[in-house]
Amino acid sequence: MRKIMLNGQWELAEAGNDRLCEVQVPGSVLSGLYGAGKIEDPFYRTNEDVTRELFRKDYEFSRTFVAAEDILKEEKIILVCEGLDTLADIYINGQKAGSADNMHRTWKLDVKEFLHSGENQIRIVFRSVFKYIEAYEYEDNKEIHYVPCGGMKGNQLIRKAHCMFGWDWGPQTIDAGIFRDIYLEAYSHPRIEDVKITQVHGDNAVDVCTTVAVSGDAVDKCQVRVTIQEDAESVCGHRTGANDRKTEAHVCKVGETVSANNNPAVLTSSIHNPKLWWPNGYGDQPLYKVQVELLDEYGTVLETITKRIGLRTLTISQEKDLWGKEFAFCVNGVKIFAMGGNYIPEDCIYSRITPEVQKYLLESCKRANFNCVRVWGGGYYPSDHFYDLCDEMGLIVWQDLMFACNVYDLTEEFEDNITKEITENVKRLRHHASLGLWCGNNEMESAWDHWPEVQSESKYLRADYIKMFEYVIPKAVRAADSETFFWQSSPSSGGCFDDPDDENRGDCHYWDVWHGQKPFTDYQKHYFRFCSEFGFQSFPCLKTVESFTEEKDRNIFSRVMENHQKNPAANGKILYYLSENFRYPENFRKLLYVSQILQGMAMKYGVDHWRRHRGRCMGTLYWQINDNWPVASWASIDYFGRWKALHYMAKKFYGPQAVSMCMDGDIMQVYLANESMDAQSYQVAFYVKNMECEILEKLTGTGTVGVQESAPILAVDVSGWEDKKYEIFLEAEVTLADGDVLCDVETLVPYKYLELDKPEITAEVEEQGDAFVIHLKSSCFSPFTAIGFTDADVTLEDNFFHMTDGEEMCVRLDKKDIRNGEILDAADLTQQMEILTLA
Repeated sequence: MRKIMLNGQWELAEAGNDRLCEVQVPGSVLSGLYGAGKIEDPFYRTNEDVTRELFRKDYEFSRTFVAAEDILKEEKIILVCEGLDTLADIYINGQKAGSADNMHRTWKLDVKEFLHSGENQIRIVFRSVFKYIEAYEYEDNKEIHYVPCGGMKGNQLIRKAHCMFGWDWGPQTIDAGIFRDIYLEAYSHPRIEDVKITQVHGDNAVDVCTTVAVSGDAVDKCQVRVTIQEDAESVCGHRTGANDRKTEAHVCKVGETVSANNNPAVLTSSIHNPKLWWPNGYGDQPLYKVQVELLDEYGTVLETITKRIGLRTLTISQEKDLWGKEFAFCVNGVKIFAMGGNYIPEDCIYSRITPEVQKYLLESCKRANFNCVRVWGGGYYPSDHFYDLCDEMGLIVWQDLMFACNVYDLTEEFEDNITKEITENVKRLRHHASLGLWCGNNEMESAWDHWPEVQSESKYLRADYIKMFEYVIPKAVRAADSETFFWQSSPSSGGCFDDPDDENRGDCHYWDVWHGQKPFTDYQKHYFRFCSEFGFQSFPCLKTVESFTEEKDRNIFSRVMENHQKNPAANGKILYYLSENFRYPENFRKLLYVSQILQGMAMKYGVDHWRRHRGRCMGTLYWQINDNWPVASWASIDYFGRWKALHYMAKKFYGPQAVSMCMDGDIMQVYLANESMDAQSYQVAFYVKNMECEILEKLTGTGTVGVQESAPILAVDVSGWEDKKYEIFLEAEVTLADGDVLCDVETLVPYKYLELDKPEITAEVEEQGDAFVIHLKSSCFSPFTAIGFTDADVTLEDNFFHMTDGEEMCVRLDKKDIRNGEILDAADLTQQMEILTLA
């Protein structure tokens, strides 16, 4: 097979008009115009409004390429477009070769008849999605009125990432273009049409069954060869073994099992003493390469496809128990407590979502002890590289299909389109070790069940929902992947509008803290089986705000700041929660800082509670991990990759072992959650301290917490400290057998009432080879101590931490974790360093 890449430099123009600029493909209208200086930064101030209006026009991308004479002699020449956004007409040398209408699909067109020897032209016209929506004709009784919060009317009529039309955290930037690879494939031989890999686990052996479909002429003369070996080196560069261990190559003559109608060849390989794949925190992530080769009658290799797999069983357990039915990921027979967050596209300009950006984000998840990420259904299906990284890092993927918070008109054309979309993506992703489940949609069963603005839509549209998500989509998923667990919606109790928000079955989304403005303690009233969405907003740090504002904009109620806050009344909600917990900050920068502490506290309350009730609850995925532009949002990592307080706190409350405290009447209970595969011996010390960090009371204990168990380890009556409650704080310190020390801090009153002293903090920096070590001392209790830097962005070993005694505290900064700037030496780090504390 011959391949001609068409990535690179293209010309961008308004359709039918003169050239606007060059655009680098993969690229888009926005990446081209902004890169050429034709528009201002779409994210700056209120430029979103101007940017959105650009897409009432049609645009075209064009370039020339050379087709050599020998290429034209091949029987097939296929144009492969892995990502066209969205309504596209493709022309080769002025002749229309085909059209596309779904950015979630790969489009393949036979273009041989349009090519000639020498220079050829390809031109792709992207038609305005606004014009399409405005011209859309509904059938009787099926007009859709519902619009998602922050979105635009009609966004569900087109198979384009819903959040490109805006969401309650993202802008209405729309965009259009070629956001993934585009190339020609030329060949004259049979092709591998599909490879499906399944596993059967036995006693110390795994049978890997590879099903290969072949298409083309003379397939009866071909053979399929399958070889499986350990993957010695992952894309991240981590070695999984000193030497590759290869299975015997298995060869099957295609003609015996495959005829012209593509009946598949099936080959089974047995792997003895298999290395099993485990989620992060439960074991290693060894991977195996499955190499599939198509050979002609002479043994010449015509085509090779390689897929990486992990040997594991992975499903959802829904066993009945005394509370109802559990909902737990079960890996290799072990029920795990899922800990992670919800992922959205990393950028509004999709060609900027690079492997490097994906790697940084997912590494940040792993560093914060995630074992699961949910790919939310209002965005897009990420690249293969995203899932490769999840495989390597042990991050189970809860994979939504791309339907979210909407009402759909299920025409015949729409049904055909989404069936092909689902089939393609399920086949593309089903082999990944990290794939945990397929989920039909986000919040739509719940919406039809009890959202008034959705329930007011016509019964015909409700019938479309039932057909679409109870029949069409499950059928398409199971036809392509019968192995992976399928879940109709999130939240759900199993479909059919059977009380989708039941707390005792399935998964739940919980928003009374935040949208309902209930206190953080309200989390402790709920014992969800799996909480797949819950969240709390904060502002990004000042450096991020400076990227989209002028100085005059830096008030949270300014027009620009409210433009970068897409959840109605959310800034007021932040201030409400701030008033319940903290004193009002003295300036804008410190307001941003306190908002992040609030966010981290809220998520910690929920996660600590649910981990304390492990077994009843088996998963927490907070909303959300990341942003797609600089904005106030629920994200724990902002658009520029800067960790907020929440992400640093998650590293602790998602730790394999985590300590927490909870009041029960006058008793402060100390808990230790152990999610590891080993029992944990511990020593626990409970302190009552004053603001000078002097110990007023100390209690101790020892014990062991079992494998994957959460248990109370100390109970302390604190009623005797009622008259001193404004002058003290409580600290639990747990020392594990390996020497690790875990701490938690609580107060008997909100922080706003504490008589905090302003600390004197000394900081000395030591350079140690590939790292800097910051040595800190505080003169008094210093809660939520945060270290920032004026120039460089860094990821510290710890941040937003409590300083609870006069002892030296050391914070490590690996030099590889310095981003978007530089730190020259210890003196430069000291010069750039800024320290904020609550006081």
